[in-house]
Amino acid sequence: MRLVIAEDDALLREGLVLLLRGEGIDVLAAVSGPDELLRAVDEHRPDIAVVDVRMPPTHTDEGIKAAVAARRAHPELAVLVLSAYVEQSFATELLADGSSRIGYLLKERVGRVATFLEALHRVAAGGTAIDPDVVAQLFSRQRADDRLALLSTREREVLAVMAEGLGNAAIAQRLFVTDNAVHKHIRNIFAKLGLEPGDDTDRRVAAVLRYLEAR
Repeated sequence: MRLVIAEDDALLREGLVLLLRGEGIDVLAAVSGPDELLRAVDEHRPDIAVVDVRMPPTHTDEGIKAAVAARRAHPELAVLVLSAYVEQSFATELLADGSSRIGYLLKERVGRVATFLEALHRVAAGGTAIDPDVVAQLFSRQRADDRLALLSTREREVLAVMAEGLGNAAIAQRLFVTDNAVHKHIRNIFAKLGLEPGDDTDRRVAAVLRYLEAR
């Protein structure tokens, strides 16, 4: 795996470099700002970028904007965003800009090395990894629309776990139900949200986006 890091906190940045190189990951560049990130992506063409949301100069959403710009310039780039905060703009900008190779973890997860590395590898392999705390906080801000109101409590639970990027088997394990039950719930979610049959991955992301954007 070839990777670049954009993190303005020098201690965390260097800690990530040491951790990832210790895992055999090729860290091509570790930078402290959004402009440097874009230059590093253009120069090195990494497989994945690990990006802090809040970076200089204003420490608001520079990381998100840089990640969106990098993805548009290099659609094959995977992005794992790290943040101390839940940023709604992630769901509406970065996740909407591409249905795969996207992750969003709260920084506290980095201390849980196994969880962080599993998410990193999942995103680099083409999947998604959304922090469950992010999902919970975004869901708490939502306002129900007519279609979302049709979802049962269990269907909402399935959709919440789906938003973390887990597949059907992992959802079944998390919720202590059978694979067949998960398949049925997901089919019902698609039907209630008016998502036509097609590519399952795209429909899964579309369902998550519909849920996150209804705030």
